Amino acid sequence: MKDPAQVARCFALVPAAGSGSRAGQALPKQYVELAGRPLLAHTLAALAAVPELALTLVVIAPEDRHFEALFPAQPHARCGGATRAESVRAGLDALRAQGAGDEDWVLVHDAARCLLRASWVRTLIETCREDAVGGLLALPMADTVKRGAARVEATVPRDGLWAAQTPQMFRLGQLRLALDAARQAGLAVTDEASAIEALGLQPRLVRAPLENFKLTLPEDFALAETLLRNRP
Repeated sequence: MKDPAQVARCFALVPAAGSGSRAGQALPKQYVELAGRPLLAHTLAALAAVPELALTLVVIAPEDRHFEALFPAQPHARCGGATRAESVRAGLDALRAQGAGDEDWVLVHDAARCLLRASWVRTLIETCREDAVGGLLALPMADTVKRGAARVEATVPRDGLWAAQTPQMFRLGQLRLALDAARQAGLAVTDEASAIEALGLQPRLVRAPLENFKLTLPEDFALAETLLRNRP
């Protein structure tokens, strides 16, 4: 039986330092109002409903002028960088300053996936907590996939293809190592799993629904508004 003092804890890290320029909104997209609340409020409410999480830390840009007025009690760090990877890497150091250890789990979640449900996060934790690598929420590809620009260059077989989502759950120390190695190698990683993969490791895929989509384009906001207002 494990010593309770040695059981790895789980922390959530929410990078929210981007401007969301593709969203076509007057504010950074994490602060746009949806169903009567800022987008980020829905994200944080879902994470707050996960009892396994010891702390949720939000990474914001140093020049952010909105967060503290909207979320005065939410733990955060003004260490956001120019890229997601830079924000996450700085956020890991901020979590260590909050007492997280290298063997603790960190669940990195996109601020703009505001339709997240606590039950999906708990499934990820239950599935990956004893895993040697960790894993991520993802959705098997159902559509026919085309590669090209203005015209189709090829049809890509969808067998075995998944659309990566978040949270993505990895050990703090291993994720720090992976992000540092990717930076030194000049790799442009767009999610944490790809940095872990570059170490030769294979994260576990945990199926999640299409509803856990990331708000990116203007039309995504109208869809999210409808879904949020029709939730029980």
